Amino acid sequence: MIKAHQINYLHKDFHILEGVDVSLGYGEFLAIVGPNGAGKSSLLSILANEIKQGKQEILFKDQSIAEWDVKELSKHKSKFSQHNSNEIPLDVKDVVMMGRYPYFDSQPRKEDFEAMNTMMNETDVEHLKDREYNTLSGGEKQRVHLSRVMAQLENKIAHKLVFLDEPLNNLDVKHQYKALEIIKNFTRKGNSAIVVLHDLNLAAQFADKILLMKSGKVSAYGTPQEVFTAETISEAYNFPCTICGHPITNNPMIIFG
Repeated sequence: MIKAHQINYLHKDFHILEGVDVSLGYGEFLAIVGPNGAGKSSLLSILANEIKQGKQEILFKDQSIAEWDVKELSKHKSKFSQHNSNEIPLDVKDVVMMGRYPYFDSQPRKEDFEAMNTMMNETDVEHLKDREYNTLSGGEKQRVHLSRVMAQLENKIAHKLVFLDEPLNNLDVKHQYKALEIIKNFTRKGNSAIVVLHDLNLAAQFADKILLMKSGKVSAYGTPQEVFTAETISEAYNFPCTICGHPITNNPMIIFG
C-alpha cells in the first residue's frame, strides 16, 4: 500500500525525523505511538504528502505519491488532522459533505448524500446534521470531522488509505471505541489505516502493527505482542510499566507505574 525509506525531516537545524522506514500492506491497521515530541504527527504529514522534505520517495500503490494527480489521489486517501478549525460557519451536514468535494463540481449527487448519511450514522452525528457546527462540543466536532474524512473514501475504488492524527481527542469512552471500530471495519475491507494514538492499550487492542517512536526515530516496529514489552515501553517513555495479558482478548495490556 505505502512504503517509505529513510525519512529525514530537518526544521531550523533540528532533526524532527531521522532514518524512519515505514511499510504498510493492504488491509492493515498501523498505530503510531510514542511520547510527546517523538515526531508522530510530522511523520503522518510526510506520508500523506502534506510536507515535502528532502529527496525521500513515498510510494503509494507502487507509484511515487508526488506523481499522483491531486484530485485522483483524494479519492484513494484522506487525512484526519489533529487540529481542525473550531469556527466553521456551516451546518454539520455541510461540513461532512466537504468530504465529497472530489466527486462533484457544483451540486452533490445521490451517491454523495448517501455517503454523507452513511458516515453520519456510523459516527453518531446524524441527529446533529442540522445543527450549526460552531455550537457543538469538542467531542461532537471531532466526530463530525471523522465522518467527513471517512465519507471522502466512500467509493468503489479498491485499497484506500486513511491517515488519522489523534482521532480520539475529546471523545468519551463509547465514542473512542466506536471510532476505532469504524477504522477497523474499514481495514477489514482490504483498505489500510495509519493512526496516531496515545492510548497504548487501545492501540494493542485494535492495531495489526505498531510503530513506536522516540526522539524522531523508530524504537520498535511489529505486532503489538512484539513491540509492547516492559523493557521497550519503559525505555521509550522513560517510565516503568508492567505488561500482562488482557483478560478477554489476551492482547498486551500496559500498566504504568
